Amino acid sequence: MKLVGERRALAAVIFAFYFLQYLMAVLMGQIPPAYANAFAAIAGVYGLAFFSLVAGYFWARWYSVGVGLYGVIVGVVAIWKEGTEPIYMFVLLTHLAAAAMLWGNKMSVPYDGQTAWREKFHMDENAVQRLGRSVIRAGVSLPFVLLYALAPRPDAEMIGAIAALALAGFGLRAITRMKTWGILALGAAGSILVMQSGAQVVSSGVTTSLLAPALGGVLLLAAAAPFVPAMFRYLRTASRQA
Repeated sequence: MKLVGERRALAAVIFAFYFLQYLMAVLMGQIPPAYANAFAAIAGVYGLAFFSLVAGYFWARWYSVGVGLYGVIVGVVAIWKEGTEPIYMFVLLTHLAAAAMLWGNKMSVPYDGQTAWREKFHMDENAVQRLGRSVIRAGVSLPFVLLYALAPRPDAEMIGAIAALALAGFGLRAITRMKTWGILALGAAGSILVMQSGAQVVSSGVTTSLLAPALGGVLLLAAAAPFVPAMFRYLRTASRQA
């Protein structure tokens, strides 16, 4: 499927639409005050997807695909719980369309297919594929982490949630700059969320409120996973040389 410019424009329009919807809902007081910060942050997630696509950052396609897949998950869960209401179908189909329009080798050309950033960071095709998988998974997880960290919750959980959010945010930025500590930050954030989800299961049982931290944590661990074998190979080589 060609029409690269048109597909990019349509995907950007979808993300701009959700950015404005979330932002206006917060500004007009349609969101309960306790959840206003969480929904404002979600607006920022969509705003970043829109801006990065228009700006042409090399990581923009990966990140935006991740945000689109996040919306697909939300739509599927909403339909599963509430039935095929038109609004839930709209959320599902628009996010699915945005992710699908950004998929494919042709669409990679103006983004991760650029040679300048590959040469700058000395990236071969395998390394590019690993980075792409990580950014997509981090893009899916970020809204879940924001919702969990910025929604009201007990102080004991809040400390870990904010720590996980900070690690996830800085880790995502770091891996797009080829910083090794970004992988460790994503893994640490994922581990915190998974452990907190496990603690909630022990104390309260399985509830729908566990979806955000559990899924966010697993996706963050999956975002770090593509680089783990290469890190172990490097450490093994270094230890032999020492």
